[in-house]
Amino acid sequence: MNIAFCLYKYFPYGGLQRDFMRIAQECVDRGHQVSAYCLSWRGEKPAWLDLHIAPVKGLTSPARYRRFTRWFENQQQAQPADIVFGFNKMPGLDLYYCADPCFENKARNLRGWWYRLTPRYCHFWRYEKAVFGQDAKTQILMISEVQLNLFKEFYGTQPTRMQMLPPGISRDRRAPANAADVRQIFRSEFDLAESDLLLLQIGSGFRTKGLDRSLRALAALPEPLKARTQLFVIGQDDPKEFQLLARSLGITGQVTFFQGRDDVPRFLQGGDLLIHPAYAENTGTVLLEAVVAGLPVLVTDVCGYAQYVAEAEAGLVQATPFVQDDFNCLLETMLNADRSVWRKNGIAYSDSADIYDMPARVADIIESAGTAVSRNTAASAVS
Repeated sequence: MNIAFCLYKYFPYGGLQRDFMRIAQECVDRGHQVSAYCLSWRGEKPAWLDLHIAPVKGLTSPARYRRFTRWFENQQQAQPADIVFGFNKMPGLDLYYCADPCFENKARNLRGWWYRLTPRYCHFWRYEKAVFGQDAKTQILMISEVQLNLFKEFYGTQPTRMQMLPPGISRDRRAPANAADVRQIFRSEFDLAESDLLLLQIGSGFRTKGLDRSLRALAALPEPLKARTQLFVIGQDDPKEFQLLARSLGITGQVTFFQGRDDVPRFLQGGDLLIHPAYAENTGTVLLEAVVAGLPVLVTDVCGYAQYVAEAEAGLVQATPFVQDDFNCLLETMLNADRSVWRKNGIAYSDSADIYDMPARVADIIESAGTAVSRNTAASAVS
């Protein structure tokens, strides 16, 4: 088949972008032609991918997305694909990979009433309704049970159009046989003594990921514990706002910011705890990556994959509503605890859990959808 993949923005270190690449690779490995249509592309272009960059501009994101939609429609009229598979909400999709949370839920519960009067709201609501509204035909691939229920609540989306996918993390995130050596080399590189404690926060979009909460929790630790604790932050975002917050909290020397990196597995082995107090998170792939690496996790329950942390008994989950003092206490508890039990539980979970095969499952669904489209086309031709 000729499959059109639509993704607004590609960069190498985003969770959605990595899912996009792994699913595309799986489809190509099965002999399909994958054409990617994007607004922007940062990073290397694989030789096996037919990439098209939309020559559109706009002063606002909604304007650019609308122009991208019109450009893509023109591309499809000239050279139609068998299946249109979207990674962002937009009209005209046969399949949608739902890695983003419910916009309408956030608009109603995290914004003031006035926000729903803005052009920005109207755009994103229309594009979300084009996928989830009861009149839509798009088949939706869900990766969060929490979000599935929210879409049904706000749009009345038919259950027959929604399929749950298993997680799909890379096996290279699992703890290697030489994990102890990797940890020792890593900590020597960053001048970390064995008694030092290293917190990791990994993920682009520092505000949504709750980095402010992490900084406040670090600053609130008792002085002897805080003195030997550092926080490494990895992600594609502007750190200025959070560098200023760290300075105001008196912890500038204990917080280090990194751009997105290819060697995240080393950090997972070198760290002592992953913290992820997100405000909203559809899944949180890094949570599962930490679990299978043997790195204990402290996370808020709004994250779709927080359930796996609890299921694996590989860390602690803070319940909603978020209370900063409670999170501070949980962080202190985990840093003072014997974390080896959480590590062993996570590694044991990595051997038995069904958390690696999402790309193959998505490719199966694409092939089934393509077969259905071919049958419908043939039937229409006969009639």
